[in-house]
Amino acid sequence: MTLPAPPDRVLTAAEALARRLGWEIVAVVPAEGRLEATATTPWFGFKDDVVVRVTPAETGSRVDMRSKSRVGRSDLGVNAKRIRAFLAELSARLPT
Repeated sequence: MTLPAPPDRVLTAAEALARRLGWEIVAVVPAEGRLEATATTPWFGFKDDVVVRVTPAETGSRVDMRSKSRVGRSDLGVNAKRIRAFLAELSARLPT
């Protein structure tokens, strides 16, 4: 996803959103534009690793995101849903 805001602003907004969602922040590395966190599923307490990377783009910032379950073969779409919801909320906070 691309956003018109500068990378430092996007990373700050991504960190604030991750904290609001209750994710455990593992690392925030502004020099690399990287946020790492652990999201815990509500029902069974499964841990999922999340990485958000923000890099400069011609018109602002490019945001890449990954969410991966630590255990199991199938997450039943939880990670994809998490990514879509996070990016939609981030985009709403930093409108294009």
